[in-house]
Amino acid sequence: QVQLVESGGGLVQAGGSLHLSCAASGSTISSYNMGWFRQAPGKERELVTANSWSGGRTYYAESVKGRFTISRDNAKNMVYLQMNSLRPEDTAVYYCAADSDGSRWPPNGMDYWGKGTLVTVSS
Repeated sequence: QVQLVESGGGLVQAGGSLHLSCAASGSTISSYNMGWFRQAPGKERELVTANSWSGGRTYYAESVKGRFTISRDNAKNMVYLQMNSLRPEDTAVYYCAADSDGSRWPPNGMDYWGKGTLVTVSS
């Protein structure tokens, strides 16, 4: 079992930055592919970015390439999402998730989810 808790969301103006954190407990994340998903009002949840358990593979949705950066610190059991040049369309609840199946890439069918943190970008 892995418990995930996101933090760092908030209100920011367009063009600004936010740094999201995901704290994991219950098990080490070193063997999990980790991802950040988001769900905007009235839309389906989508994969934003993911990082493989080995750190060797990284995925970014086209809409965030060049603006968002995922990172992880296995020693601290933490995953991070640095979001720069934020746009109003980035407004959503952001979720951290863990996938125990290392063969799935990009990860889907996540095993564990956090409760999410709200990011609001004003124009």
